[in-house]
Amino acid sequence: MPPARGAGTFLAMRGDQLARQWQLIQHLARSRAGVGLDELAEDLGCVRRTVYRDLDALMYAGFPVTSEKRDGKAYYRFLDTFQMGQVPFTPDELLALAFSEDLLKTLEGTVFHDSIQAALAKVRAGLGPELSGYLERLGDGFRVLPGPHKRYAAFHDTIRVLNEGVLENRTLSMTYRTGRTGEESTRNIDPYKVWYHGGALYVIGHDHRSEEIRTFAVDRIRAIESTSDDFEIDPSFDFDAYTASSFGVVAEPAVPIRIRFSAQWASFVGEREWHASQKTEALPNGGLELTMEVGGSQELANWVLSFGGGAEVLEPASLRDEVRASLEAALANYS
Repeated sequence: MPPARGAGTFLAMRGDQLARQWQLIQHLARSRAGVGLDELAEDLGCVRRTVYRDLDALMYAGFPVTSEKRDGKAYYRFLDTFQMGQVPFTPDELLALAFSEDLLKTLEGTVFHDSIQAALAKVRAGLGPELSGYLERLGDGFRVLPGPHKRYAAFHDTIRVLNEGVLENRTLSMTYRTGRTGEESTRNIDPYKVWYHGGALYVIGHDHRSEEIRTFAVDRIRAIESTSDDFEIDPSFDFDAYTASSFGVVAEPAVPIRIRFSAQWASFVGEREWHASQKTEALPNGGLELTMEVGGSQELANWVLSFGGGAEVLEPASLRDEVRASLEAALANYS
């Protein structure tokens, strides 16, 4: 085993050490038979002495690193019977849970955020001070910052009622404001799912007013309450199929989409998955052509417009005309 080291080494860890030790934790957690020192050094891209130091830092922090010799070589792994304090998680599972805290910052003030915060507080309470300190430092080394998102602190009660409706199959009565017109209406819905997408929360369910499956933005619900009526989910409803053809949250029939991007945007567009159906083709001038089968909604038009003159809709004609009209209206503001 590596020789014991003092707290100074642990406290002086740099960001690159944290990244490497996070990889080391995953290697040890995945291997029940143990991993050899040479293999660890090769996988982590460092020398054997560095692996010794990282193993020592993990042991000092309280991780259950053990070793055994086979054929004259040492193999390292985590103890099978070890539990992180009173918490039945493996070390890498616990770290992943700690990292997920950043992902829920967009839901701050809601039951989702409050619940995960309470769960993580219980997890930390069951750990020793050295391990808690290590998790905190490791968490600071890996951050997930949310992009643009809506705020839901004022919708705590609305989300609670929606959750209860989904779990109890209870019909809800709500007053809803339509996004485009601002018109408010009262309707009953059978909530099937609460869905987080693109920085916003939505509820999908059967709308009694239109007798259709509809998607409603949670922040546009002005009032909501439970009724005494129960419902059964339509057996033909498939969430994955319902959302598969949509580019955003509005479910519309899929149509062939073809968009040409300039060389300036080629890398940005090509490096990301915008839809499961997408295909890309590099163009001779350095540009990129993107094809998809999605609903040609206003959401798609707004996305194309976000690229300014760097994107040109080739088909369908309806989407091309919609984007052209928006660009002409925008240009008129500057004429």
